[in-house]
Amino acid sequence: MPSTTFIHTSDLQIGMTLWFLAGEAQARFSAARVAAIDKLGQLARETGAEFIVVAGDVFEHNALNRQTTGRAREALERLPVPVYLLPGNHDPLVADSVFFHALDGNSRGGATEESGVRVLDSTEPVQVADGVEVVGAPYMSKRVNRDLVAEAIEPLEPTDDIRIVVGHGQVESRSSDPAPDLIDLAGVERAIADRRVDYLALGDTHSTTDLSSTGAVWFSGAPETTDYHELPAGGGENDSGNALVVTVNKAAGASTPATVEVEKHAIGEWTFDAIDMDVNTAADVEKFVETLRAYPDKDRTAVKYSLRGTVSLTEQAELERALEELEPIFASLRPRERLHDLHLAPNSDELADLDVAGYAADALTELVADLETDPTARDAANLLFRLSSQGGK
Repeated sequence: MPSTTFIHTSDLQIGMTLWFLAGEAQARFSAARVAAIDKLGQLARETGAEFIVVAGDVFEHNALNRQTTGRAREALERLPVPVYLLPGNHDPLVADSVFFHALDGNSRGGATEESGVRVLDSTEPVQVADGVEVVGAPYMSKRVNRDLVAEAIEPLEPTDDIRIVVGHGQVESRSSDPAPDLIDLAGVERAIADRRVDYLALGDTHSTTDLSSTGAVWFSGAPETTDYHELPAGGGENDSGNALVVTVNKAAGASTPATVEVEKHAIGEWTFDAIDMDVNTAADVEKFVETLRAYPDKDRTAVKYSLRGTVSLTEQAELERALEELEPIFASLRPRERLHDLHLAPNSDELADLDVAGYAADALTELVADLETDPTARDAANLLFRLSSQGGK
């Protein structure tokens, strides 16, 4: 019975830069994306994986500097098992493809086989072990208008060998318009049922996702976080930082599909969270601040926050003190301006304690009288507080 264990990953996007990571934070983020390759090698040793497939977007784009590509090349060549790289929409196999200059001796066909690095540059099946082959569906341009996975599968015949197809793209449209490049999941499942394909390794979505009732079609997700996880709603990039260890067993001469087992392994170091919270009391402020303090690796954590509600002067001051302390520690900590809607509403005692006299005191008295019913009065009182000696402390 043919059997194989391998690692499925995708979307390393080496060379990615993010505007909200400044200076050394960006440098550490870039280093972590290359370090993920070494972690894949360690995972291969621990699990006995025979090879690794990277299902597209190995690089962020085709115009990277030599330092970035050189470090990536050395990390790929350090891997203890062969690695098969699929060009995706970020790094398509066009004339100036990064694959042609990033890998030593590389040319069309991936002439780095001696180092264990191979580019899946066509749909031609590649034998990766006895009784095991990999079929790629590479991007030959940045945008495509057809189902590349279906094209790769179409000529394949049923086989007793194990066959892994590696693709990149979506199975559902991200808009209301039909997309010609969508992967036909039903067609893939038919190919699995009749033993033409045993596992489809997909990239493009950065969260780990089981796509099929067969358990044989997966997005691996990116091995390092690339976008925000929405909290508490749970949307966004909600399960990245993983690699999949896949084991396929296929009985020779049988009519049933191969059996597939998939194990998810966390290997990422970075966390990106988007926190949405109602804040109206001192307890709410404390809860938000404690949520920030609880992050264990703040230098590898980016948080954007949207707070909604109304707080007193004391609560606002406590929030600002905490943020001033924590902002330099996080890789990024910033308000989500589009959704942030926190208002300042001093209570009567706080306004009475302001150090104002004369005309300002008379104006404050009038504002306090209308504070609960007139938003303009409330805003004016807030401004007066900021201009007062207490507001400047």
